Amino acid sequence: RSCALVCKHWYRCLHGDENSEVWRSLCARSLAEEALRTDILCNLPSYKAKVRAFQHAFSTNDCSRNVYIKKNGFTLHRNPIAQSTDGARTKIGFSEGRHAWEVWWEGPLGTVAVIGIATKRAPMQCQGYVALLGSDDQSWGWNLVDNNLLHNGEVNGSFPQCNNAPKYQIGERIRVILDMEDKTLAFERGYEFLGVAFRGLPKVCLYPAVSAVYGNTEVTLVYLGKPLDG
Repeated sequence: RSCALVCKHWYRCLHGDENSEVWRSLCARSLAEEALRTDILCNLPSYKAKVRAFQHAFSTNDCSRNVYIKKNGFTLHRNPIAQSTDGARTKIGFSEGRHAWEVWWEGPLGTVAVIGIATKRAPMQCQGYVALLGSDDQSWGWNLVDNNLLHNGEVNGSFPQCNNAPKYQIGERIRVILDMEDKTLAFERGYEFLGVAFRGLPKVCLYPAVSAVYGNTEVTLVYLGKPLDG
């Protein structure tokens, strides 16, 4: 990056071609072979995007003690601990700009499975089986089990707002869209825009987050970058 500031050649390498040898080499050194070999990163078009996704993946230092991040770097595994709700935040949060990421469950949802956003102050573990994400004023979540929106310990209505909304299917990728300019959080399913779930978000640093209760379930999160309009 420092070279790119003073050298046109390095600037072209880093900003002109996102599949350049520089990004390919960095991708190979930074990401686990499992992440590159499987379809986890299939919706990322370049080596640069893959490196960026890894930088925005789950944090191994900012999650419940009852979960761990798998070797691929993108998947959370919840240990089979009774009477506990466990979550994780990503390494990087956002206080400006527009951002999108995908989340999907690779195991049973259990009674509560929530995706959304949280500040650094939101807890990532609590006793019992509860909707941890959305349980206070520091987090906002969508419970995929009952299609309820949650914030400040209250249900903020159902989502999506339609009759007989389909239930989440295991392995289905949900795209989360955070717009810090409009202060909104929205969701997509299969490239279908489901609508804005939360408005009036505070101007603070917000992190992609999830919370789970089912033993041995796994959740994958992949940062996509700026969402495409239309």
